Amino acid sequence: MADGDRNKAVALYTLNALLSESLQLPLHMLEVALRNRIHQVMTKVHGETWFDMPEHQLNSTQADMIARARQDLAEKGKDDTPARIVAALTFGFWTAMLGKEYENLWQQTLKDIAKREDGKGLRRKDFTRSLSAIRTLRNRLAHHETVLYWDLRKHYGNILQLIVWLSPVAADWCRAYCRFESLYPVEGGALVVETAPKIGIPDTGE
Repeated sequence: MADGDRNKAVALYTLNALLSESLQLPLHMLEVALRNRIHQVMTKVHGETWFDMPEHQLNSTQADMIARARQDLAEKGKDDTPARIVAALTFGFWTAMLGKEYENLWQQTLKDIAKREDGKGLRRKDFTRSLSAIRTLRNRLAHHETVLYWDLRKHYGNILQLIVWLSPVAADWCRAYCRFESLYPVEGGALVVETAPKIGIPDTGE
């Protein structure tokens, strides 16, 4: 991508780092909003320990995730209250709650976690259509990988759309504070690398 041009390579590295940083804010809000809405809706119908019910652990890894959350709390000397367990569960747990094995639960309860801007309800597939790609992007960012080849504007739009459906107030907060739009320079659909800051890059030892 840099064709052996060190200055261009530095600009690309810098742009990738800045864009990755900017996307952490909406991803953070999506995880918090999804977690909170699922817990609120499920608690209302099934009680605050709903996650311990076998019928709500249809994904084979969810019981392990809950056990790991309890273990982490115990190692920190904290009681495993429902609120602490919910906060300790990972994004993978919450996205698993929207898997196809939970279609019946979606129809009965989980559909209430989100709604369209016009107030109409959502199908589970409407909500989860972009979720797998968002999880992959989140993992790439966590491992500091290059994401410049991705259609980041599309993914940012999908993340924001899910937040709008979950919590319009949270979406407004993201729009106010997320720097992605100001950092993502495009021209004719292509990244404008020259707009990235021209600074030196530290020697990573690689």
